[in-house]
Amino acid sequence: MKTKRGLAAYLPALMIVLAMAFAAPALAQAGPSAAPTGPGAEISQLPPATGETEIQSNQGISALGGVSIVALFSRADPLVKAVMLILLFASVWSWAIIINKSMALSKLRSRATKFEKVFWSGQSLDELFAQFAAKNDHPFAAVFVAGVREWRRAFEKGAPSINAVAGVRDRVEKAMSVTISREADAIEGQVGFLATVASTAPFVGLFGTVWGIMNSFSAIAARHDTTLAVVAPGIAEALFATAMGLLAAIPAAIFYNRFVNEIGRYTNRLDTFADELSAILSRQLDDKAR
Repeated sequence: MKTKRGLAAYLPALMIVLAMAFAAPALAQAGPSAAPTGPGAEISQLPPATGETEIQSNQGISALGGVSIVALFSRADPLVKAVMLILLFASVWSWAIIINKSMALSKLRSRATKFEKVFWSGQSLDELFAQFAAKNDHPFAAVFVAGVREWRRAFEKGAPSINAVAGVRDRVEKAMSVTISREADAIEGQVGFLATVASTAPFVGLFGTVWGIMNSFSAIAARHDTTLAVVAPGIAEALFATAMGLLAAIPAAIFYNRFVNEIGRYTNRLDTFADELSAILSRQLDDKAR
């Protein structure tokens, strides 16, 4: 439920970006709203003198009137196409990570809550160890098993002496600390890819846009024609690369920050449990030391 609410919260931002991406070609299509005035007004209002100019104008209007992603991609330069494919892959992979990580974090929080209920239910440490040692499938259980296992090793040859208590405490805390670090690294897996996409996708898209605009200007210079029908399609294709870069970067940035905060809260919760377990083990160690 929380995952669905999170996706719904970020949906308006995606819709705004889509509207901006598809509004640019439509704005380029719109002509001047007022009739030209001055000595050249009559000339500018005359119909096209040649059939070639009329064909070019019709082609430009048809290309811009109905915006098609496939058409924009097929008309783009090969390098711009490569940029678009890279951004498309980054976007798809980012959403796969977002969905997978959202489900994984929700599952971890649920298991942590269930574990804490069992842990504070009043069962002995031996009973809890026997229950979770064979089913060590989430970070809280892993930290508990690591700490209690190291604590039990101190009693393999009988109760430890008072002088050895400090060493046992250090080993127990170290075992739990190492386990927390290992589990945190596993939880943070693939989140760094979202940060990479969020920081680089806009620049990759901008590179495709710059390259596409350079090609458009080269075509304008070669054809000696600066009419809207000639300029607008190339500019629209170039700007589409920037739109794809933003579509890949914005969700990646939003969910990266969200995951970093959620993982930080979960890790703090794990550290708190480790401190509580360390206090319980230390108390029992003091009672049993000879």
